[in-house]
Amino acid sequence: MQTFTPKNWQEYELLDCGNFEKLERFGSVIIRRPEPQALWDKAWDEIEWKKLTDITFKQKGSHAGEWINPKKKHTKWHLPYQTREYELKFNLSLTSFKHVGIFPEQAANWDYIYDHLKGMEAPKFLNLFAYTGGASIAAKAAGADVTHVDSIKQVISWSKENMESSKLDNIRWVVEDAMKFVKREVKRGKTYHGIILDPPAYGIGTNGERWQLEESINELLKDIALLLDPKEHFLILNVYSLGLSALLVQNLVKQNFNKVTNLENGELYLQAKSGIQLPLGILARYHYKA
Repeated sequence: MQTFTPKNWQEYELLDCGNFEKLERFGSVIIRRPEPQALWDKAWDEIEWKKLTDITFKQKGSHAGEWINPKKKHTKWHLPYQTREYELKFNLSLTSFKHVGIFPEQAANWDYIYDHLKGMEAPKFLNLFAYTGGASIAAKAAGADVTHVDSIKQVISWSKENMESSKLDNIRWVVEDAMKFVKREVKRGKTYHGIILDPPAYGIGTNGERWQLEESINELLKDIALLLDPKEHFLILNVYSLGLSALLVQNLVKQNFNKVTNLENGELYLQAKSGIQLPLGILARYHYKA
């Protein structure tokens, strides 16, 4: 099993985590919010956490809560992701379900996407369960023809803002259930050079379609295998579910994609300044070239 973590973050930093919380710096704003994976004790004491924290998310119920902002910090702000090759800019905002519009650990996949698309001729890229579009704008920065699919219209709008802030354009936006979209693309005979999917454990599509990862992922991967360009392609599968293992994800990829020759598989994590490694998903990815 391998481990993967972003290498190029300058404006984001995981400071500490533990006791089901994490402390993060997004640019000049330090946020404290719940983290179900942080089962251990914090490395830093409560005095240090309180001293550093600008904004705290207080859980109310299983899926929602409120932000406590005593220092009156901005509740909307920009966060750049800068590498030697490209810069992305994200519009962050405090949501009622504890997210701010970015999953920082996914930067490890943005770099992979950019590096593999940059050298291709007229590459086509598909982002499924695309959220606010980090992978989409990384692919567009590499010169790809990008299709971005998500079932929630509001996050499509958020993604478009991120594209525009990154001084990019012409991403194809699709508000649709991922399973239905993929099946239609198969019927149309479409192919892509790169596909990423980061499916939730549970979800509801645009017309009430119910998604449950364990029940649907195998069928979805079978269809995705039909969309990959036969000469050159890459696939990235990222899952964040407490019930799954890296070996399970490896089996799914190996059985559904017969051209897997250089599979990378293991845990995606963020390195805390305090020294702790916070696991944030299982990742499997491979690149094929005839």
